[in-house]
Amino acid sequence: MTEQNFTTTFAVDRTPETAFGAVLDVRGWWSKALTGCSEKPGDVFTYEVPGVHRATIEVTEVVPHDRVVWRVLDARLTLVDDQTEWNDTEIRFEITRRADTTELRFTHVGLTPAFECFDACRKGWSFYIDRSLHDLITTGTGQPDEDPQALALAVENATATPH
Repeated sequence: MTEQNFTTTFAVDRTPETAFGAVLDVRGWWSKALTGCSEKPGDVFTYEVPGVHRATIEVTEVVPHDRVVWRVLDARLTLVDDQTEWNDTEIRFEITRRADTTELRFTHVGLTPAFECFDACRKGWSFYIDRSLHDLITTGTGQPDEDPQALALAVENATATPH
C-alpha cells in the first residue's frame, strides 16, 4: 500500500485568475511576516514561527491561472524528533475550471501519514488552505498569521507539560 500525500480540494464561485492571484499572495493567507518573494520561479521565501517552525521555500513553477509549485529547501519543526521532515518535499497548488466553479487542489507531496508531524501539519494546512486561502479567494480577506511571536507563545503554552 502506498502512502498518501496530504491533499485538500475545494471549489469556489470565482475565476481561475482570482484563485491564482490569491495563491501568489502568500502574505494574504499564510503569514504576514514572510521574508522574501513568492511570485515567480526562483523566488525564495521563509515562513517562521520562532522556536516552532521555520521553512525556506523556493518557487519552482508558476503557470498563470493553472498551477504554482514550491520546493521546501530547508525546514525545522521543533515539535517532532525528525525536525527536517519537510526538507525536499513539494507543495503544489493546481487550479482547474469546472463548469461554473474553480477548483483548487493543494497537495503537499511527501507529507504522508508516516511523518511524525502529519496530524499537526494536516490541521495547519487545512486551516491555511481550506479557510484562510478560501476566504482570500472568495472575500478578498484571508486569515494569515498576524504575529508569529504570539503564535509561538500559544503553541508553547498548548504543548507545555503540566507541573
